[in-house]
Amino acid sequence: MKLVVDTTDEMEMLGEKLGKVAEAGDVIVLSGELGAGKTAFARGFGRALALTAPVSSPTFVVARTHTSDDPARPPLVHIDAYRLSSVLELEDLDIDVPHSIVVAEWGAPFAEVLSPDWFEVHLVRPEAGELIDFDADEPRTVTLVCHGPHPEKYDRLVNAAVGA
Repeated sequence: MKLVVDTTDEMEMLGEKLGKVAEAGDVIVLSGELGAGKTAFARGFGRALALTAPVSSPTFVVARTHTSDDPARPPLVHIDAYRLSSVLELEDLDIDVPHSIVVAEWGAPFAEVLSPDWFEVHLVRPEAGELIDFDADEPRTVTLVCHGPHPEKYDRLVNAAVGA
């Protein structure tokens, strides 16, 4: 399924819609080039979970666990897998996938290690030549893909994205 998201605020709202229906055990992979909107999506996602601190890029720490003010909501593990060079490095993070919601930027190469079923949010920004204004509000194409033997596991995320 493809969507067009026009602004950074709308990207955050898309993340928030999906965050409202996310459940423990969900693995959501954000893929796309630098500046495509992965962290904006994650910020909105985290806002829906009523986290105790706002989501920021975990680039330099690789993974950050956020707890919620709502005791009924599982923690969010936000991963930036860009710097990971092997599955062993991911396994060393000792992520409690069944009891957490995992959002992994650049995580596609490692997603199946986390779960056989995973949900991909692929973001594409318009081509801008050599000069890219990462703060510009330009439309992004968002493709939602369910991976694994049980893709129906993520139907609720797809339905939330399209407003069903």
